[in-house]
Amino acid sequence: MMMNAKNTARWGVGALTIALVAGGGGYWLGQRGGPASEAESTQSGRKILYWYDPMVPAEHYDNPNSLSSMGMKTIPKYADEAPAANAAPGISIDPTARQNLGLRVATAEIGSLPSTLTVTGTIDFNQRNVAIVQARSGGFVTRVYGRAPGDVIGAGAPITDLQLPEWGGAQGEFLAVKRLNKPELAAAARQRLRLMGMSDGLISQVERTGRTSGTVTITSPISGVIQTLDARVGVTLAQGQTLAQVTGIGTVWLNAAVPEAQGWTVRIGQSVNATLAAFPGETFTGRVIAILPTTQPESRTLTVRIELANRRGRLRPGMFASVALGGDQKQALLIPSEAVIRTGARTLVMLALDSGRYRPAEVRAGREGGGKTEILQGLSAGEKVVASGQFLLDSEASLTGIAARPLEGGK
Repeated sequence: MMMNAKNTARWGVGALTIALVAGGGGYWLGQRGGPASEAESTQSGRKILYWYDPMVPAEHYDNPNSLSSMGMKTIPKYADEAPAANAAPGISIDPTARQNLGLRVATAEIGSLPSTLTVTGTIDFNQRNVAIVQARSGGFVTRVYGRAPGDVIGAGAPITDLQLPEWGGAQGEFLAVKRLNKPELAAAARQRLRLMGMSDGLISQVERTGRTSGTVTITSPISGVIQTLDARVGVTLAQGQTLAQVTGIGTVWLNAAVPEAQGWTVRIGQSVNATLAAFPGETFTGRVIAILPTTQPESRTLTVRIELANRRGRLRPGMFASVALGGDQKQALLIPSEAVIRTGARTLVMLALDSGRYRPAEVRAGREGGGKTEILQGLSAGEKVVASGQFLLDSEASLTGIAARPLEGGK
């Protein structure tokens, strides 16, 4: 009987202990359940609106122990973090955070692009300034004046002496007609000499001296470089046979390779600045005279022909040049190119609003040049955009669920 009383007392104490523990646990669990938000709000002094996962900010939960659809633990959203009902949409960054992020703001301004395109090119001869030296009558070469292909000669420089029997016979007939004292016949004979290719100076010399001259010195009609020279002493020539080809070097061509995707930015008459490694520190100015109609299949580039003045003949074919195609001075709305965020689907900028708030805005970009980008739609002159640190702000705006300002001027 004594054993039973002791066992009964032990079981009574154990039951009481279990009851107390269960009661305390129930009270603690109750406090961690429904009233948890109020308790946490009271302790922190901040009111909690709901719990959410920053990865899916659209999902709201009323329990801190909830898991989002991404399987992540939720965090509280405080009332003082939500913008006021009449506040402009956007995210707010305190001054300390702005300084740590190194945010830099630029203003959208009206201006012109200084240079829209920079490409490479090579110097070539001006193929429009070419002289062909030919024999105007059949004969043979009696002298060559020490010329060779590649020589630079001036206008009027002698190239070769030709003996032309036909010219000698025609000059003799002209002198015979002159002695007849018949002006009409003399004029006709003089015109025949001109048609055979004789100069007025040579005809006057024959008329003055009364002697024929079947030997003629062939000179270069222009200054330039001898490209070909086929005159050799003793060679018999036929009428119209080419003796030499001379290309002028007063102007040269600069053939620039422009990517076909940017060919629309180039127009005939456009100004061009070129720099050459052979002349550091110097800039050569020219203009576009032609855009060739074919595209190079290997490089997918268009050939833009530029004419440059070649003072003192310093620009030589084959030289390499860097070509800056000048802007057209057309006024446009410009912002720094680094402020533009290209997502692939659309183009954004991060607007800097009043009171330290920021909001993404969709824009339509145009040309680029000189570190500037033309904005065709979505911005107005005077609006401020973030030029440094905008990608972090854009990510924060996406996580917070802030919509970008649409193109059509929506708010």
